[in-house]
Amino acid sequence: MKSIRIGTGAGYGGDRIDAAVDLVKHGDLDYLVLEGLAERTTALAHLEKAIDREKGYGQFLEERMAALLPLCQDKGVTVITNLGAANPESAAKKTAEIASSLGLSKLRVATVIGADVLEQAKQADPPLWETGAPLSTFGDDVISADAYLGVDAILPALVQGADVILTGRVADPSLFLAPMVYEFGWELSDWHLLGAGTVLAHLLECGAQVSGGYFADGCNKRVPELHRLGMPFADVFADGTGIISKTPGSGGTVTLQTCKEQLLYEVMDPTAYMTPDVTADFSSVWFKEVADNRIAVNGGNGRERPAQLKATIGVNQGYIGEGMIAYGGYGAAERARLAAEIVLARLTSAGFNQQEVKHELLGVNGLFQNEPSARPYEVLLRVAARAKDRRQAERVGEEVEALWLNGPGGPGGVRSQAKRVVSAYSASIPRTMVKTKVFVTEVIA
Repeated sequence: MKSIRIGTGAGYGGDRIDAAVDLVKHGDLDYLVLEGLAERTTALAHLEKAIDREKGYGQFLEERMAALLPLCQDKGVTVITNLGAANPESAAKKTAEIASSLGLSKLRVATVIGADVLEQAKQADPPLWETGAPLSTFGDDVISADAYLGVDAILPALVQGADVILTGRVADPSLFLAPMVYEFGWELSDWHLLGAGTVLAHLLECGAQVSGGYFADGCNKRVPELHRLGMPFADVFADGTGIISKTPGSGGTVTLQTCKEQLLYEVMDPTAYMTPDVTADFSSVWFKEVADNRIAVNGGNGRERPAQLKATIGVNQGYIGEGMIAYGGYGAAERARLAAEIVLARLTSAGFNQQEVKHELLGVNGLFQNEPSARPYEVLLRVAARAKDRRQAERVGEEVEALWLNGPGGPGGVRSQAKRVVSAYSASIPRTMVKTKVFVTEVIA
């Protein structure tokens, strides 16, 4: 039976680049997928693009392409990535420039556009999933709207023989499912095969989570050599079954347990995992260990795809100011609480809304409300507050820093920052409102 090998070179924007290089060198891949977007990541990329029209693509795009393109061209590996983020055209241009500077001639770079649906979303004015209120409630604070594109947006690039495919917001599993559909000739209405392929795609989409990252706990779930964790790949067969493994000779582990945990990661209903391509059914999936670090996957299924596309809505909600200061030794928690009282009183006098101010003692109640049984010997006070503008947000850190000489004795180092707050909401828009296009250019070194 025909098979292809698809590897994951990134499971999020800040993933390790050296692990992807090792996978390409030793993984004998056909396709390498770099998944680097999250909901807020996309909205923030739109803000970056608003400042500089040449920016707005994904984190470490240049570094990843410089490290991977020569290897991928040498080994005949096709790259598919959503690192185009808010600006896939500029990402493709930058990729072509890097390829040319490296002497990689005849490299075909494809750009997939159409995910930016801000105007369509404003026109449709859909209710937001989180609040039920219409999109227009946020008025001019809406800064972006990106539809989750599917396999059908990527297929034209594969048909045109692209070596590198750069997209904006595409559903994570669709990045992996597209080469399966293309290579095996699956119909876009074959819900069973699309569902089975989506199972494998979901196992791969978060990168090293299926090979031991995020899985290890340092107690019972031991994972060898996490410092050189291997990225995963799948041998996918034409019937939608596959085998999950990882970079040969790398650290980490691919086991029944890592696969089971990743299968259920971010899944609310295993019988209805909705993507732009299919409503996948994970409920009958089974795993079998066929060799060390090789897990066979079978039993995936699917039903008709959702009638509408999900869109992530980015909303500008001001700024957040933050300050942190440490106290150690006898009475550390008591001094930190006193410091918090001082800062909160100062911020209230400065006009901050008390409902928008948060403080916590990291080491005491930062994650849990239960007070520790023993008196902590070191505590980090964190104060954060929402503000209308950056200057007001900076006031939070300034008040924390002032504790050096105006608060309890014996403080430690101070850290502060002020940053924009961008919230991500979700909505559904009609498929008919989303139009995609693909452009392919050939690099001349």
